Amino acid sequence: MAAAAKAMRVAANLLQHRGAMATGAAATASPSSSLPTILGRLSSRGLAPGRCSALLSAARGYSSEAKGGEEELRVRYLDDEHKGIVVLGLNREHAKNALNKHVVKMISKVMEALKTDKKVRTIIFRSEVPGVFCAGADLKERAKMHSSEVSSFVSKARATINEIANLPVPTIAAIDGIALGGGLELALACDIRVAATSAKMGLVETKLAIIPGAGGTQRLPRTVGVSLAKELIFSARVLDGEEAKSVGLVSHVVEQNEAGDAAYRRALALAREFLPQGPVAMRVAKLAINQGMEVDLLTGLAIEEACYAQTIPTKDRIEGLLAFKEKRPPRYKGE
Repeated sequence: MAAAAKAMRVAANLLQHRGAMATGAAATASPSSSLPTILGRLSSRGLAPGRCSALLSAARGYSSEAKGGEEELRVRYLDDEHKGIVVLGLNREHAKNALNKHVVKMISKVMEALKTDKKVRTIIFRSEVPGVFCAGADLKERAKMHSSEVSSFVSKARATINEIANLPVPTIAAIDGIALGGGLELALACDIRVAATSAKMGLVETKLAIIPGAGGTQRLPRTVGVSLAKELIFSARVLDGEEAKSVGLVSHVVEQNEAGDAAYRRALALAREFLPQGPVAMRVAKLAINQGMEVDLLTGLAIEEACYAQTIPTKDRIEGLLAFKEKRPPRYKGE
């Protein structure tokens, strides 16, 4: 009993201090607050559509710095049968989608908008450039930086990729081309990775006498295991789609098509599978999994209990039961 009570207290603290990262809201509950109350506060904050549009417009505004006036990060809200899916497309063809200060700043701005937009159900990261997902950090820009600037940039990139990892809705990386260094770190921050057979991916930083600095040394071991992650980082090995699938680096691998967007097409089909499910359930399921994976089983079960409790009073749960009884598709509203 004492161990269970301790686990519940630890779960409360985790959800109070870390759950806010997953929803973009600051946790305001006191340590004595009940677990359902904590999660209720975490999931209750939203962003008005007008504010969201303004933030996205501001992010798009940065693309005036791009070569030839191209949009370096394209944000698309899909419609019709794909409504609820947002596609973020990297579009720096001249630099193979390399991450520079400008792109990292754009991504961070868009994350700020998306993480509190309750109309968003799934986010897909893709490339608008054929044959490339993201080549990593922009080494031409890096070469011009003072050592102090490098540390600052890497810290910002790490924080931005953490923002991707902490988005409250499912995220999918569609890897249709090369994903090296920071590009693979971005993909690793997503919940699911889909790759074309022809894709090439790896953490190759040791070739440059540095190490992965945007989460790669932590997320790769959690994805493929410690020993293999060490081998891949030590060797700077690059895997193709089939090899990545065989070691668990990606969940799905598909043959590339003539358009060069096979992974994106598979990611889109996968995202559509998520759309019919209850929005509140999806958010708290992700929170429960993410937080539970970082603690012992007993504490993880307490986290699950707290998250489950948040689904009980929702209108969506009642709608799900009615739909089952009436043998019809449920009409969830995220309430």
